[in-house]
Amino acid sequence: MSESVKIKARAKINVILDILGRRDDGYHEIKTIMQTLDLSDTITVSKNETDIITISTNSGKIPADSSNLAYKAAECLKESYNINGGIAIKIDKNIPVAAGLAGGSSDCAATLIAVRDLYNLPAVNSELAEIGKSIGADVPYCIYGGTYLAEGIGEKLTKLPPLPMINVLIAKPDIDVSTAWVYKNFDLSKVRKVPNVDKMREYIEENNIQEICHNLCNVLESVTAEKYPIIDDIKKAMIEFGALGTLMSGSGPTVFGLYMEKKECEKAFNYLREKLGIADCFITKVSNN
Repeated sequence: MSESVKIKARAKINVILDILGRRDDGYHEIKTIMQTLDLSDTITVSKNETDIITISTNSGKIPADSSNLAYKAAECLKESYNINGGIAIKIDKNIPVAAGLAGGSSDCAATLIAVRDLYNLPAVNSELAEIGKSIGADVPYCIYGGTYLAEGIGEKLTKLPPLPMINVLIAKPDIDVSTAWVYKNFDLSKVRKVPNVDKMREYIEENNIQEICHNLCNVLESVTAEKYPIIDDIKKAMIEFGALGTLMSGSGPTVFGLYMEKKECEKAFNYLREKLGIADCFITKVSNN
């Protein structure tokens, strides 16, 4: 029987996101605070008798070839550490695709960890994060998970105290959004509310859930929510059903709501699915492991 390693690849949300400017290399300088969730994909990595990398998945929405970030992760480690043998990667998707939840980056990070553990490679997480940075800006964060301030293009990470264990309602409307398109169309002059990331950091350090929820802010809503009004419809519905705060995550279109009471969260979940027709709805919690 083939040896294998199974790892959770967790979704993330941005509780605050600011764009500081565009760099000469085309990337944008960001300042954001990210948080992982219990909502996750499952990555299973196995040895096989060939010398090739294979991808299998339960989702028809992600590629099962060399363009998949998980494939790129395995390929990087295979080349860097001269791995002799094949790598079979199975991706059980649960995180919505093209949603602003870092599903692809998280799958990539989990694959790096799983291949490292499967082949007993002498690579600590910081080395995996350095490799992951060449694949995607969110990959280093996804290696660690938890609550982090991310700066630069997302690779400069500062660990923060964990968020309170609050209920999180995730809702992704039936639209797919290209991150590249969102950043390309971002216009600072159209931002109506400027995030205060430093203040948000203070509220997290103080464990002040009321102020955390009151100061949720994402400048990319000025692009995605402007084009897709359903995003604001979801946010309004979540607030009506008792959310302490709501926000679009990343480049969208997924919206999350933070709830103290599980019952209110469940009522909002039912309304979004039945009345707004949002199939991709999940009740989850923040995760710091």
